[in-house]
Amino acid sequence: MKTLETLRPELTAVPDRIKDLPAHRGYPVPWFVAWPDGPGGEPEFRTADGQKFERAIRERRCWVCGQQLGGNLAFVLGPMCGITRTTSEPPCHRDCALWSIRNCPFLTRIEMERRTANLPAGTIDAAGCPIDRNPGVALLWVTKSYEIFPDQNKRPLISVGDPEQVVCYTEGRLATRAEIDASIAGGLPHLEKLARDEGDDAIRELEAQIRRFEIWLPI
Repeated sequence: MKTLETLRPELTAVPDRIKDLPAHRGYPVPWFVAWPDGPGGEPEFRTADGQKFERAIRERRCWVCGQQLGGNLAFVLGPMCGITRTTSEPPCHRDCALWSIRNCPFLTRIEMERRTANLPAGTIDAAGCPIDRNPGVALLWVTKSYEIFPDQNKRPLISVGDPEQVVCYTEGRLATRAEIDASIAGGLPHLEKLARDEGDDAIRELEAQIRRFEIWLPI
């Protein structure tokens, strides 16, 4: 396990809360990350610790740094999650969420794909119906509230509250409207198929969700 003095030089200034995290291969290890072999082993950045999810909800802890949350709750969402207002990941401090958006390799490298080979035994997919793609655009969604509800398998999902701020990023910088639209176009067919499978009411609800989401996008 490396110290923060050995972080990669290309990373932006680290918030104080994140400085308390361990580091590995030049990156801080987010609080939620699973350590399959324990603290003395290596972190598995691709998987979350299920017990951390329960603690984050019960104790109002930041998903990234693990410290106590205040009144403002920041979620890191892809555009499809922004449309449905649904996510499987608990909220963060705003500065922790923004630092992650600007520095996480998966969020800043749009060509990077999710790697699923050689995951630890017992790893399960995220709750809900996740889309297996890199959306290329990450939303900083700041709100005051959220609710927990069960997915089709009775696993917990999060419905994020009305936003007070939505900012879209790609490659660690502000995204253009064209880049946001391209990301939406890449993921929307998945939501449209789910809606068609459920019927006309679901299609109309999705259309309403899209209109509600577009209000928050840059012109």
